[in-house]
Amino acid sequence: MRFQAVLFDFDGTLVDSEALHYQSWMKVLAPYQVTYTEHDFCDEFSGVPTLKAAHILKERHQLAPSARDLCDEKNVVFVATAAEVLPRLMHFAKQVVELTSMRCPIALVTGSSKAEALPVLQHYRLLELFSVIVCKDDVEQPKPHPEPYRKALAALNIAPHEAVAIEDTCTGLTSAKEAGLTAIVVPNIHSNKQDLSLADHSFTDLEAVFDWLCPER
Repeated sequence: MRFQAVLFDFDGTLVDSEALHYQSWMKVLAPYQVTYTEHDFCDEFSGVPTLKAAHILKERHQLAPSARDLCDEKNVVFVATAAEVLPRLMHFAKQVVELTSMRCPIALVTGSSKAEALPVLQHYRLLELFSVIVCKDDVEQPKPHPEPYRKALAALNIAPHEAVAIEDTCTGLTSAKEAGLTAIVVPNIHSNKQDLSLADHSFTDLEAVFDWLCPER
C-alpha cells in the first residue's frame, strides 16, 4: 500500500447519489415553479455544498425563504427520499472500501450530513469499516475549506503526506489539497467538465485507483 491512510469522499465517489440530490432539490423548488433538467442541474451543482447551492438558487430565482431554510428543507427531503430509494454504489466502491480497510485505516470525509450518509453506508455494510467519519455536521467550514480533511487527519493521527484523498469534484480536490494531502480524482459524468487540474492523479474508476494504491495485490 502506497499510503498509511486513505480518505474517501462520499457523493459521486463511493455513491451515485447525484440523481437523488437532484430529485430532492426539485421537490423543494416545485412550489416556486422552478425546474431544471437533471443533466443541467447536476452539471452545475455536483460537489457544491448544499448551503452554497441554496444561496445561488435563492438569488437566481428570487426565492422568498432564506438560503438556510432552503438548505434545511432539501436535507430533510433527501433523507426521506434516500430512505425509499437508496442510491447505488459506484463501480467497485464496496470492494475498494473492504480491501483498503484490510490494509490501512480509512476515513470518510463528506459534505453530506450524518443523516444522509450513515444509513447508506449501513445498508451496504460498510459503515463499520471506517476508522473515522467526518460529515458536514462535524465541521464549521465544509469543503472546499480544508477543515474536513484536517479533522479526519487529526483523528487518524496521520500526517498529510502519509495519506491520500479520493474525490470526484473540484470542491473536494480543493479541500484535500489545501489540507496537504495527495489527491486522486475519479471524474463522473457530471464532474468531468470541471477543472480537476488540482488532482495529483486521475483514474477512470475505483478499481483502477485500488490497483495503483496497492500494486502488490
